[in-house]
Amino acid sequence: MFIYKGVSLPYPSDNLVLDVVLLLIFLGLETLRIFYGWKGNLCERSLASCASLFILLPCGALAVYFLLLQTFVLRLEFILGAVLLCFYALELLLGLLSLSAFSRSKVY
Repeated sequence: MFIYKGVSLPYPSDNLVLDVVLLLIFLGLETLRIFYGWKGNLCERSLASCASLFILLPCGALAVYFLLLQTFVLRLEFILGAVLLCFYALELLLGLLSLSAFSRSKVY
């Protein structure tokens, strides 16, 4: 969508560079969040699950930025961003529940 916005909309070059850099940071954080969440759930380790939940906070802040604060927000981006934030809220709730279950379980 950034290619479409960069070509068809009068996007200032500084703002386009800022949005692309933030998108790349978002990509890196999402990769880490998914890896730690997968590893923590698979091994039932509370530390990796906790790291995934902590990485969820800057990911949520970046999702809000792309939902509301970027230079041009397309309707499709708004809808996808709202769905993403709903899934983040659900992930936070389920992550806290699994974190409490992992903390209570006895490891033999």
